[in-house]
Amino acid sequence: MPTSPDGTLNQRSTRIPVALRRESAAGGWMRGLRFSGFSLIMMGLAVLAVVVLAPTAQAWVTQRQQIAALQQAVAAEKSEVDSLTAERERWNDTTFITTQARERLAYVMPGEVSFLVINDLPALDAAAEPASVSTEVQATKSDWMRSLLASTMAAGLAPVAPEGKTK
Repeated sequence: MPTSPDGTLNQRSTRIPVALRRESAAGGWMRGLRFSGFSLIMMGLAVLAVVVLAPTAQAWVTQRQQIAALQQAVAAEKSEVDSLTAERERWNDTTFITTQARERLAYVMPGEVSFLVINDLPALDAAAEPASVSTEVQATKSDWMRSLLASTMAAGLAPVAPEGKTK
């Protein structure tokens, strides 16, 4: 320490600037760290373990995800097999087969009469906008009584099919 000519300590020269004190406080804890050979070896082994185990852990996680996806696929296939087995059992029932033949193929049993109704009206376009509703009263252009009478007369005067012949 610097001393003055009279032997006393010079306080001005012993003062440390504030910036230097902050640097020493921040870096002081690092200077206080002492590493032994054992601690360096253990840190090296820890780093080596992370380097070696990281890819292995990643592969394990990937494989677990694949196993979960495959288990879901197996469950979906099992449910499909169950539904197909149930459908096969339905097709083993003669009542179900008869119903399907009647509905899908329009088959009838011997002695039964089948009626086929054909809709001769044009198919409505679902995409077309509906007509707007009017609040005004409109008169019809045809007489519904004459239409009803004409329809009844046409149905009553239609030729009668001979018995025993069906379409």
